[in-house]
Amino acid sequence: MFVKKLFSAAAALMFVATAAFSQTVVKDREAFAKLSDSLDAYLEPVASIVVNVKVDSAVISGKKLDLHLSNRTSDYFFRDNTVKDIYSIAKELLPDEYKGMDLTIHANGYTLHELASKFYSDAYKMPAKPKKVKKSKNPAPVLVQNTSLPYEVTYGLNGRHLALWQSHGWYYEQSLERWEWQRARILQTVEDLYTQSYVVPFLVPMLENAGANVLLPRERDINTFEFVVDNDKLMGGYEELSGSKQWGRGDSGFANTKKFYVHGENPFTMGTYRVVEGVVAKGKKQPVESVAKWIPSKFFMDKECAVYVSYKTLPNSTEAALYTVKHKGGETQFKVNQKMGGSTWIYLGTFKFSNNSNVEGVYLTNLSTKEGVVVTADAVKFGGGMGNIARKPSQERPYNVKAVTSGYPRFTEGARYWLQWAGFVDSIYSYTNLKNDYTDDYMSRGRWVNALIGGSKVKPDAPGYNIPVDMSFAFHTDAGTFPNDSIVGTLAIYTRYSNGSDKFPNGKSRMGSRELTDIVQTEIVKDVRATFEPKWSRRGLWDRSYAESRTPEVPAMLLEHLSHQNFADMTYGLDPAYRFVVSRAIYKGILKYLSMDSGLPYTVQPLPVKNFAAELEGNDAVKLQWSPVYDSLEPTADPTAYVVYTMKNGTAYDNGVVVKDTSVVIPISPDCIYSFKVAALNDGGASFPSEELSVGVSSAAVTEGKKPVMIVNGFERVAGPAVFEKNDSTFAGFNNIKDRGVPYKADWSYIGDMHEFRREVPWMDDDAPGFGASYSDFEDKVIAGNTFNYPYYHGKAIMENGYSFVSSSVGAVKAGKVDMNNYKIVDMIMGKQGKTVVGRGVYGHKFEVFPEQLQKEIREFCEAGGNLLVSGANIATDLFDAPGVTEEGMNFAKDVLKYKWMTEYASKSGYVKPAANPYINARGTSFFHHLNDNFYSVESPDALVPACKEAFTIFRYGDNNISAGIAYKGDYKTVCLGFPIETVISSRQKDLFGSILKFFEQE
Repeated sequence: MFVKKLFSAAAALMFVATAAFSQTVVKDREAFAKLSDSLDAYLEPVASIVVNVKVDSAVISGKKLDLHLSNRTSDYFFRDNTVKDIYSIAKELLPDEYKGMDLTIHANGYTLHELASKFYSDAYKMPAKPKKVKKSKNPAPVLVQNTSLPYEVTYGLNGRHLALWQSHGWYYEQSLERWEWQRARILQTVEDLYTQSYVVPFLVPMLENAGANVLLPRERDINTFEFVVDNDKLMGGYEELSGSKQWGRGDSGFANTKKFYVHGENPFTMGTYRVVEGVVAKGKKQPVESVAKWIPSKFFMDKECAVYVSYKTLPNSTEAALYTVKHKGGETQFKVNQKMGGSTWIYLGTFKFSNNSNVEGVYLTNLSTKEGVVVTADAVKFGGGMGNIARKPSQERPYNVKAVTSGYPRFTEGARYWLQWAGFVDSIYSYTNLKNDYTDDYMSRGRWVNALIGGSKVKPDAPGYNIPVDMSFAFHTDAGTFPNDSIVGTLAIYTRYSNGSDKFPNGKSRMGSRELTDIVQTEIVKDVRATFEPKWSRRGLWDRSYAESRTPEVPAMLLEHLSHQNFADMTYGLDPAYRFVVSRAIYKGILKYLSMDSGLPYTVQPLPVKNFAAELEGNDAVKLQWSPVYDSLEPTADPTAYVVYTMKNGTAYDNGVVVKDTSVVIPISPDCIYSFKVAALNDGGASFPSEELSVGVSSAAVTEGKKPVMIVNGFERVAGPAVFEKNDSTFAGFNNIKDRGVPYKADWSYIGDMHEFRREVPWMDDDAPGFGASYSDFEDKVIAGNTFNYPYYHGKAIMENGYSFVSSSVGAVKAGKVDMNNYKIVDMIMGKQGKTVVGRGVYGHKFEVFPEQLQKEIREFCEAGGNLLVSGANIATDLFDAPGVTEEGMNFAKDVLKYKWMTEYASKSGYVKPAANPYINARGTSFFHHLNDNFYSVESPDALVPACKEAFTIFRYGDNNISAGIAYKGDYKTVCLGFPIETVISSRQKDLFGSILKFFEQE
């Protein structure tokens, strides 16, 4: 029914009376003032937003009363109890003449019941899982399936296709004739890179571990090298073998014919592709297959890299093209549905390849299960590469301006440039027709989603890539600051109307985007409050017309997670553990929305295991054991099985084997280093992997009767940089001299040190952003973090000195699962472990070097006559000059380990030299002390000095002669180093371990 509402600005306190179809708009607005005030007061604490909640209009129709609240009331999230309370308040405070009427309350064109989340409603119950999973006879088409996975996901995101992206990117600003970031360099990062630190290392793997195909419009590979092997043979490496069916030529395929590309040039139309009929096995008769190979042997660096395939989609394309990736860890097989996704880059996975191998690479066969299909083959891309799209102003200048590429790695660039390299037409990546790259970049993302879904069940009546994308997600952070270290917090955005319609092309309501947005925002705020900051702000649930939430013709969400400009937000936001929690919350929100929308049950993938240990069973087997981790925030996330991955001699991991128990015995061979990692499983997917442990049996050590060395990995830490703040709040920032923090594996969001610490300095321009302004010397680089695999490096050096070795997590030692007293020598890795406080420190500190239980275990080992090696950058500082130091801890260092603390700022040179002493004859060595992409850096090693007359300095720092390490000999022996051994130049690790092991063996 139609009701016309008239509220003139001149008559702000009065309703204008009008009538339509026997309906009446109430005249007296003041009659609802008390109700408006009460509703505003009730909703105000629900979220950190400023909304003047009031009754905008009231309409009477017979015995029905419709109250229309101000539109922005819908910025609040609603639950059943909230709606119930609002109705109770309204019925209590309605003027007497309206009480007893049939009341309906609206906001922004919807009733409050329609705005309330269905997922969190009292009526919603997750469907029960059937006792047995029945496989569909006509499963939904899937773009890529990894058929080498040793497990199956049944209640995760299996079969889903998700489009998501990290915000912004390096782009060409035509008015300034330069490439630049879309946001300011601030607080040691820039939004264009910062959001990648959630999306690529955490969110995408979580979604993929749950079974999803994840599509991104920006490069996900962080390598600067890129090698394209193509049938057009510009770089070689492509081979064909023809069996019973011959490979043929197809026109309009990929060819990389140019060093760079300008607007409108499409490499996927510059070459050819190959095509062959599929062959089907009939009875016992095996067909002779035809194979295409892409072998990039001479190009590779010894690093993991992404592998992308491409092909041509034809009317009779196969739904199951069989690809095999042969890599250092073995073979991994994929089925690719070539009826979708043709003429662009399709990601298979990330793998490690050998140098100069003539076997490792990608293989495609024409074997098929269906008659009458064809298999097509085009280029295969390895790695990420450097940007190769050249730009210049669209308008002529009175002087010559050449088109230039960005000069930066491709992963730093915006979507507009990746999409051109990936074969999309210019109407997708250049909405403004060359005029404005900034606009083109954010507009291209939704248009890319719509191109992907064209021809699929999601948008069947439009041309496109035929990929049935289920939803899209844009990860942004906001600007803005709050005084007094208040949190800006998390804003979530959806768009109800697009081109005047509130429906998607498949007929579903666009209000599905609100449900998605509400669930994801709820999960983020709930989990952050439970693990990091109880006062984390929940901002609005906005219905706004932003391109990234409006344009996609699938349920879409735009997240503004925190303010990258607000110091309080970023004291959490630079911590990798925080990013993991946020990413997991987003993954859970996506999973819960899609499951509810499809009427399916769900299971959240488990958390990584803990207390991992690897000990020998005899000399020809290793026993692995671990403990499950139960997620207190998610009852469905319990593990039910585990995947054990194996690597030999530092090559690459295999595809894994599934075990049901929390231990397994694996046979091993002598004189080979075996490495292992474990992931927890349930029917929702796989967890992130555990730390990596290694073992090695030296046949020489067995012959000589030497006991193996136990390596204990105590370096569990990931962290943001150290924080400082003056009490008067005039200065604040990050103290990289003290501690740069520890990335999770690697970081490419750090751009350079902060140099503006005065809080009062305002933003003037993105080139002069005020407080938090940071250098840019690392914005095109990757820096190494904690790779959780250091027992391999220690073990390799130990084995080279004629010893066998085993390894354990420090958690297994503290939990009593590993007894160090079973070993004569223990090597304890402490890396950059150190007490870490995040944000306000509400939940205390983490990553203590020597917690009380570990002190007890070490004391017992030493008192039993053991030989202990400890190395780490904070092994003294953490006991003497860190939050919460105790007399007992200091005494432990002096009385058991036999050292005292001197300073935490011991050296900047990264060089240690031997000191004269009666125990150890060692050589000088260097360690990583500057940021690099190979090993984490030690910017602040410890100085420690002997605590008794039986202890001696054995190393001194080269730049100041301060003591860098001590050795003690008494009833037991210790060697304690203020720098981590794994950061020592690899060629010197063998000698260093040799001198220490020789000391331990001396009587």
